[in-house]
Amino acid sequence: MLSPRAKTHNYLNMIVAEQSVKAHDPDGWAVLLDVNGNLAEGMGSNIFVVRDGKLYTPGERYVLAGISRQMTLYLAHKLAVPVTEGDIDLFDAENAEEMFLTSTSLCIAGVRTFNGPKISDGRPPGPITKRLTDAYIAEVGCDFVKQYLERLS
Repeated sequence: MLSPRAKTHNYLNMIVAEQSVKAHDPDGWAVLLDVNGNLAEGMGSNIFVVRDGKLYTPGERYVLAGISRQMTLYLAHKLAVPVTEGDIDLFDAENAEEMFLTSTSLCIAGVRTFNGPKISDGRPPGPITKRLTDAYIAEVGCDFVKQYLERLS
């Protein structure tokens, strides 16, 4: 097995996972699990969960520590949002108050549902995701949310 910390551009496992998800939900995105059944990452993205006002993200053992992930951790620290890097089991994910993905192309993208049920009211971003998104926009000087929304209209 190749280390997930090595960016090899081999997305075969993620492509297979996407095919399985799309068979059940054409709008769904796959999230891979690590060898212990905990959340790992999405296709080219890192995952974050908010529970009890704290931010959780998988540790670097089973994920590529992306640049957008690092920026999000930096901003969380700057905003005094507590962060834990470690295992996130399916129970914690299914009971998240907020969830979002980070990547170079997404920056920070809120998640509406996980395995079917809505996260919170199903209308991201939640308050912590919003604070991080606003801080990200201020840090890079580019309103990526506005750009995405303009493309949808």
